[in-house]
Amino acid sequence: MEKTICGKTVSQWRQNPTIADLMDVKETFWLNPELTKAEQALAQASLSMADVEDAAARLGRFAPYIAQAFPQTAKAGGLIESPLRSIPQMQQALSRQWGLEWPGQLLLKCDNSLPISGSIKARGGIYEVLKHAEDIALSQGILSLEEDYSKLNSDEMRKFYSKYSISVGSTGNLGLSIGIISAKLGFRVTVHMSADARQWKKDLLRSQGVQVAEYPEDYSKAVAEGRRQAEQDPNCYFVDDENSKNLFLGYAVAALRLKGQLEEMGLEPGPERPLFVFLPCGVGGGPGGVAFGLKLVYGDSARCFFAEPTHAPCMTLGLASGLHDQVCVQDFGIDNKTAADGLAVGRASRFVGRLIQPLLSGSYTIQDQTLYRRLTLLADEEDLWLEPSALAGFDGPRWLLGSEQGRNYLAEQGLTDKLEQALWLPWATGGSMVPREIMEEYYRQGRE
Repeated sequence: MEKTICGKTVSQWRQNPTIADLMDVKETFWLNPELTKAEQALAQASLSMADVEDAAARLGRFAPYIAQAFPQTAKAGGLIESPLRSIPQMQQALSRQWGLEWPGQLLLKCDNSLPISGSIKARGGIYEVLKHAEDIALSQGILSLEEDYSKLNSDEMRKFYSKYSISVGSTGNLGLSIGIISAKLGFRVTVHMSADARQWKKDLLRSQGVQVAEYPEDYSKAVAEGRRQAEQDPNCYFVDDENSKNLFLGYAVAALRLKGQLEEMGLEPGPERPLFVFLPCGVGGGPGGVAFGLKLVYGDSARCFFAEPTHAPCMTLGLASGLHDQVCVQDFGIDNKTAADGLAVGRASRFVGRLIQPLLSGSYTIQDQTLYRRLTLLADEEDLWLEPSALAGFDGPRWLLGSEQGRNYLAEQGLTDKLEQALWLPWATGGSMVPREIMEEYYRQGRE
């Protein structure tokens, strides 16, 4: 008897060409038929610009603390932010490889160099812990909104927070951000990590005084165990990567920061200058939050695409099937094993999938070998070094410019004659904390 998945046989699911290609672990390009005008979709969303601005203000209150506790941020006044770079040599090299004319300008949002934990997770993860720390201190009357938050960088406050604990499940980078900031504040913190998490990330966390629990299974098991631990301890706060609005809002603040950077460069997206953004996607919180923020800031001028490994396409599968977290990649015979460890997630966030569905232009999947090749090329052309998962965003332009599906999309959206002014923006999600010898091994794999 043929296996069924949510009431349909495998043969029935294969009638959907996108799902058939995902099951065959082919590189796949999917355009979202549920895409809605930004104004209409945002009016129906459960979050708003006011929520994002509130998160930005909270990060501002914590800036004096961050500047003291993490001296590498002092020059920026305690702001946790990354550069925006033009990378014309990479654009030319890829254009030659693909045999495509590539109009417009290729930029890179360098979250690989975010201070404290060296990845996009420094946005959402650190924000959520800071909000929790603020909530506790305000409720206990030992902090007021008007005070200088640098007072948190004291033995007295660390002793206060040591009565509380924090737990999170992670494939790596979220665990780094949660673990480092929680331990610095004084919380007792446990990071539950899956088998595919890199050993150096586990070692780094332990060196910061973080307890690391390891599981032979994948990300979903680590999350489940983190949640279970928190439920047994009333003083334990669980950072829920699958459902957290606070994580999501921390990521969304990136759009406000990007707006300022683009204005400084004289590159304001608008109807005549489309902004294409390509976001590596695991469970969905980071890319979902950034995309949501960008739609708030730029409306329909921002066109956001998610990028996933061929062996872990949980968000594309959830969106294309319409079932979100009701299905996982393993249901469809996909093994969830990828060199892009930060994206090795079998089941997408229901919260993010449902919120982002009317705002997302589409998604695509990419092979591990391609990630390594892009890694080596970027190092050669621009002397920029990213971890494999962070290269997933670079192939979005290939799909839009080089496939019939992509070219039809550009024509239907009235964008074909606006590409000379277009901004192409892959989001570099991590890499600066990777040990040099491991990065050199990644580079060698790309060479081969």
